[in-house]
Amino acid sequence: MTPKILLPFAGVLAVLGLFYLGLQVDSRELPSPLIDRPAPAFELQSLTEPDRTLTEQDFIGEVALVNVFASWCSSCWAEHSNLVELERRGITIHGLNYRDERPAALRYLRRGGNPYTHIAFDPRGDAGMEWGVYATPETFLLDANGRIRHKHVGPLDAQVIREEFLPRIEQLTAEAAS
Repeated sequence: MTPKILLPFAGVLAVLGLFYLGLQVDSRELPSPLIDRPAPAFELQSLTEPDRTLTEQDFIGEVALVNVFASWCSSCWAEHSNLVELERRGITIHGLNYRDERPAALRYLRRGGNPYTHIAFDPRGDAGMEWGVYATPETFLLDANGRIRHKHVGPLDAQVIREEFLPRIEQLTAEAAS
């Protein structure tokens, strides 16, 4: 083969190789540049109390989860009962309602229960972008000082809660108490 033919062939092979490698990456394993950094600042209306403004400071002070959800997200519906159970176990959960409509989000909470201490309403997704949200649902673990210590992309199921979150929550709670 001549070099003129080999060059396009090599280019096509390189592109196909990159596509193949991209398909092997699990988006839930993408590292967050926010790990061990303070929770990003925001100022948003409360979903449930529109006259109230929430900031990242409302999410700080104790070990807590921040769950990014939307009523249109089928995976959010799938994980919701797990969040309700975590809240029953005494784990503080804050919500970031992402790119949603207030009436739909409120219906979602009426149907499934409200496990959230505070819910920031982010209809345009601006705060979500600052938090590095790829898609819903995503869940962040904050330490008592408001630093992001873990991020999970995708729905929380019993295994994820047991293996990823509960040990970290226990450790961070012990650190905060000492």
